[in-house]
Amino acid sequence: MSTTTTERLTPAGERILASASKLFYEHGINAVGVDRIADEAGTTKKTLYDRFGSKEGLTLAYLRRRYDTWRAFLADYLDAHPDAGHERVLAVFDAIEAWMRANTRGCGFINAYAELAGTGHSGLDVVLEEKAGIRALYVGLVGELGVDAPDRLGGQLALLHEGAIIATTAGNDPGAIALARETAEELVRNAT
Repeated sequence: MSTTTTERLTPAGERILASASKLFYEHGINAVGVDRIADEAGTTKKTLYDRFGSKEGLTLAYLRRRYDTWRAFLADYLDAHPDAGHERVLAVFDAIEAWMRANTRGCGFINAYAELAGTGHSGLDVVLEEKAGIRALYVGLVGELGVDAPDRLGGQLALLHEGAIIATTAGNDPGAIALARETAEELVRNAT
């Protein structure tokens, strides 16, 4: 399943999705009801259900939009380093640091997984796709460098990526991303 949001939403649908996205990220998916979302969006529950079908549908749209937004944000950092090289790999860590300035509750996908795991919720597919996408990104970037084991090094970098986000937020460690970047640089230099 592609996470690209291809359907155009009405202005009311956009307001609902924007309100839900803010509330879900700040307070948690399960803690926010559709009444509150509709109220914040200046619409009715009927409009919410007409546009998204259910809270699950709205949650799925939130996760898809968040993934699209993150990928576009990251693309700007990678575009600044179009040639294969160490700096292109490290640009991902620079992107994480900038992203986290506005996303102080950590990874929205990890947060969603904590709430949705074991429920069969359709949003879990987006969470798993985002996590696989991060790993694939690093594997691809180090593959451009011609390293012997891009899957292994890409996996190590993905773990640094995820761990840095968790350590920054849940661990209250403001230096975690810088340390992860430094460690990533060492790993990449040693592999090349």
